[in-house]
Amino acid sequence: MREFVFQYIKKKYRTSPEYPWRNDQTSAVFRHEDNRKWFALAMEVQRNKLGLSGEEYVDAMNLKIDDPFFRDTLIREEGIMPAYHMNKLHWITVLLDGTVPEERICDLIDISYMATASVRKKEKARPPKEWVIPANPRYYDIEHAFDQTDQIDWKQGRGIKKGDTVFLYAAAPVSAILYKCKVTETDIPYDYTEKNLTITALMKIKLKKRYRPEQFTFDVLKEEYGIYAIRGPRGIPNSLSAALKG
Repeated sequence: MREFVFQYIKKKYRTSPEYPWRNDQTSAVFRHEDNRKWFALAMEVQRNKLGLSGEEYVDAMNLKIDDPFFRDTLIREEGIMPAYHMNKLHWITVLLDGTVPEERICDLIDISYMATASVRKKEKARPPKEWVIPANPRYYDIEHAFDQTDQIDWKQGRGIKKGDTVFLYAAAPVSAILYKCKVTETDIPYDYTEKNLTITALMKIKLKKRYRPEQFTFDVLKEEYGIYAIRGPRGIPNSLSAALKG
């Protein structure tokens, strides 16, 4: 199982084990290349030090779990326990003796990898997200933005990446969500400055759906979905997401 795990990490994350302790060639750490944080520690531990019966050594691996509720659920599973010699609130120890199935171990390695990843890596790897972004009619004729084409350039929003969905909200006097768009390209260099507007990068967005101005007005967003201001890109609650897809 230890060899299987090492090969899995090498193939998926292109990471080889490091042996940082002199005179210990059994304890191996796996690190992120960019932030150098550990995401796994393989070791040989006496069973009784893990709260198990017997004094023989067993292969095990420490992995990080950020979610405390998930961690509490995991340590109820056979072969998974609070971390040995590490923070027991955020790390677990997983036996590599066949008690825990290979597929389960791989899933936990993946979770630990993301829990210890840099902000940049987490952002790059995160699943597509939905945003509502404002559009000021004083600067752009948002009501006619898609009259001649189904794809336009738009100001790049912080945190938005290719594959995300954006809902364009037209500010007063319209005060409503008008369009659902898919982000097809980001980080397009741009340099524009006015008194109240600065743009350093653009993204391309493609029209997917139109909404009637009376459907998702500011009053509806406020009273039914708890959105009291749209001054920049922001995520949306699940209830609004469902309504916008309806």
